[in-house]
Amino acid sequence: MSPLSIQNVFGAMEEVPLKPGGSSILVTQDNKAEYVQLVTELRMTRAIQPQINAFLQGFHTFIPPSLIQLFDEYELELLLSGMPEIDVEDWCRNTEYTSGYDPEDPVIQWFWKVVRSLTQEEHILLLQFVTGSSRVPHGGFAYLMGGSGLQKFTIAAVPYTSNLLPTSSTCINMLKLPEYPSREVLRDRLLVALHCGSYGYTMA
Repeated sequence: MSPLSIQNVFGAMEEVPLKPGGSSILVTQDNKAEYVQLVTELRMTRAIQPQINAFLQGFHTFIPPSLIQLFDEYELELLLSGMPEIDVEDWCRNTEYTSGYDPEDPVIQWFWKVVRSLTQEEHILLLQFVTGSSRVPHGGFAYLMGGSGLQKFTIAAVPYTSNLLPTSSTCINMLKLPEYPSREVLRDRLLVALHCGSYGYTMA
């Protein structure tokens, strides 16, 4: 590992071992994945554990842990926020295309026909799959945010191979849509991706 991770603690720099004995282990090609995992864990959980604990204590004052355990993160978001109404025409108007797609491409025409035929719940699954959120911003899809500011819903072309599923990059609201040979294949593969996506299939 890196011998140590250096962290800012209330304005003072402090050395924090990433794991027991980490101060004597150097980062190499063989252990770099473990190093990244440990640094991520430190930054996202260990370094802010007191704040997480305080939040959970307050949260569980109102909602007992036994009730929350019934839901995954997507269901909990819907429970807290409610099921939004999604305007598919606004969605379509505020979508950008890249990597060879344009609004007149047959695959894009099939995609929107499929989207219009989906249920409201499936619309939400698609929105979550691509953006990481089930909510449309106030003002509609024109105000969709990405990791670095306003970022419209984007569909990128991907070369088709048999059984290939769509994937997404949630930080830039991008759906990577293979160039499917028919609307039926597109619908089938999209629905598989959406229903598997809630289990962490493809937040690439």
